[in-house]
Amino acid sequence: WRDRWKSFHHPVRIGPLWVGPPWHDPPADAIPVVIDPGRAFGTGAHPTTQLCIQLLLDLEPGSAVDCGCGSGVLAIVVAKLGFAPVIALDSDASAVEATRANAVANGVEIDVRLADALAERVPAGDVAVANITWPAVQALAPRLRARFVVSSGYLVTDEQSLPRFSHVRRVTRAGWAADLHRAR
Repeated sequence: WRDRWKSFHHPVRIGPLWVGPPWHDPPADAIPVVIDPGRAFGTGAHPTTQLCIQLLLDLEPGSAVDCGCGSGVLAIVVAKLGFAPVIALDSDASAVEATRANAVANGVEIDVRLADALAERVPAGDVAVANITWPAVQALAPRLRARFVVSSGYLVTDEQSLPRFSHVRRVTRAGWAADLHRAR
């Protein structure tokens, strides 16, 4: 029973990226993103994470801020795609610990901070990523200092507009949605 939970975590391929747990081997032709979720949310298998990655693949690398980083999967993805510097924020100490460990395991440099993005100043970045609930994305948007926002963590029935940003694109899968917004 101690290892049975591992059977729920399967690797996924999204474009050139392979996202999976450390007990699976990535294919030789993929950019590996190895994630051990520990006690934090996020393995890469959830549709919202995959949709965010799909949108991130179309952006030019620049600086990035991951708001609500969980296990660090999206922060690691952007670092592997050439974004720098990368800052990852979470208000959960377990998430910060998991993100730091996963960044080291993936050989990427990420500035991981214990911070509440809804209450504290959010660092500026070319791209802000927020895979959190729709109400949290709406509350976060006015605080963001970014050219682009990639958001998810909500259903296709949730609206697409964010204050101070123009909607660019929506992608969906299995009832979930992710959106790309550009600063006005």
